[in-house]
Amino acid sequence: MAKSAAGKWVSRVGSSGGGRSYKKSRPSNFYGALVVIVVLGLAATVLSRYEYQNPSAGPASTPPTVGTTWYAALSIDNCGTPASPLAPDPATTGGFTVEANNVVKVSPVTKADAGNNATLAQLSREYTGLLATSTELSYPTAHGTTTLKNGATCAPKTKYAGKTGQVSYAYWSTLAQQKPTVTTDPSTIKFSQYLRVTMAFLPSGVTPRAPSKSTVTAMVKTAVTPVTTTTLAPVTTTTAKSTTTSSSVTTTTAPKG
Repeated sequence: MAKSAAGKWVSRVGSSGGGRSYKKSRPSNFYGALVVIVVLGLAATVLSRYEYQNPSAGPASTPPTVGTTWYAALSIDNCGTPASPLAPDPATTGGFTVEANNVVKVSPVTKADAGNNATLAQLSREYTGLLATSTELSYPTAHGTTTLKNGATCAPKTKYAGKTGQVSYAYWSTLAQQKPTVTTDPSTIKFSQYLRVTMAFLPSGVTPRAPSKSTVTAMVKTAVTPVTTTTLAPVTTTTAKSTTTSSSVTTTTAPKG
């Protein structure tokens, strides 16, 4: 069967790779798109590098800023029984330092623990052995690590021994606040000056107790007492030499006559 004229034309175009007019044309739109993509990519790279080297002042201006020093009071409530204070951790390089009697020093050093990042969750990440999530609370003790998970039973010798407990966190934003705010998300608790916070594992419906009076007193005392560094000049003591001369006394006794 003879091929139609249209079929012959298609065959000729296919065998020749396109007509002369097609060969002469250039895909200018394609090259233009490539140029636009390259330019946008370079611009995005330059902008990203600038933002990395010059971070915006927005988040950094939210207190506590780097250089700020606040103090807070911490407590851990294990089924109604207060846990022993955490061991002081003065060697930490982060923005949170646990001092004696569960006083927490909040002094951000980077954006990681400044502003809205200065949370209870961040403290748990920086303090070795401490874990605080919505379902688990773990903390180090002198005898190892105590781990408390939702649904577990309170241990013997605790106030609520034998009852099922769950993890919660309570905080008091001011010293005058009586009723705490309770949450299961430690990342929502942002530190402030004189914040009182309790990490708890308690039966449902039981409100965590605030940190002890001794911890709060230590927190306030530490915050209001300025740290003064005094340099004393070396004291030179001169001791005068004392020379003692002993006189020899000769006594002559006349013979009794």
